[in-house]
Amino acid sequence: MGRTQLQDAVPMTLGQEFTAFAVTTGEDIDRLRDTARLLLEINMGGTAIGTGILADPRYSQLVAEELRAITGLDLVIAGNLVEATPDTGAFVLFSGALKRAAIKLSKMCNDLRLLSSGPRAGLNEINLPPMQPGSSIMPGKVNPVIPEVVNQVAFAVVGHDLTITLAAEAAQLQLNVMEPILAYSLFQSLATLTAAVEVLRERCIEGITANAARTREMVERSIGIVTALVPVLGYERASEVATEALTTGAPVREIVLARGLLDAAELDELLAPATMTRPRRLPG
Repeated sequence: MGRTQLQDAVPMTLGQEFTAFAVTTGEDIDRLRDTARLLLEINMGGTAIGTGILADPRYSQLVAEELRAITGLDLVIAGNLVEATPDTGAFVLFSGALKRAAIKLSKMCNDLRLLSSGPRAGLNEINLPPMQPGSSIMPGKVNPVIPEVVNQVAFAVVGHDLTITLAAEAAQLQLNVMEPILAYSLFQSLATLTAAVEVLRERCIEGITANAARTREMVERSIGIVTALVPVLGYERASEVATEALTTGAPVREIVLARGLLDAAELDELLAPATMTRPRRLPG
């Protein structure tokens, strides 16, 4: 069941939900690759402040060629070495992309924790593999510790990004003396987020299972499915059905049948998963 503002919205499939996770992850990978290219620019040969004092004019290109051969990276010399020497904008952008990925990953983990909540008094739409079964005081309780770890890593990445932002802003004139803390924070973000992604994939995502009966029950008992009836019943009548369902606890389907608003065959078509989870041509 889809939800907005933690309230029942309209049905969706678990496949749609997890496909959205996959798409947003793919977008973040693309952003990281794009911004990582900015880190290939180097200022070798600029010496003290970018003017190239005491450097042979051939030095920049020769060292760039040597570094390309050693690293296999497509390193390039900055177009203006005076500008490049104090500039740390590329690190800010890359850290921002890391922060974006961490925030969106953390949101996904929030969703996994909610969808697996329960097992009796929560949503319980999915099962997460038990990584730390039991509680020091509550027997049988299994906590979603892997998503919680990723949440906390995301908080750290956000903090490192702030440090990087402040360090970049602190540059003065022709040099930024705050680059050590900037580099440290960036490497910390890279290391911890990389480890968190691997742990999440191996110890959580790959072991997730669906509670099909539970998800079907939640859709059938939801008032949100009345939205699928609006094109036929109209908004006002559908609202009346929703209000009755809310006050009496009766399923939407039973109320519609009892009022004689639609027959069973019409309801089967309108409330079919394929109808409620994708675009559909409306009457007229």
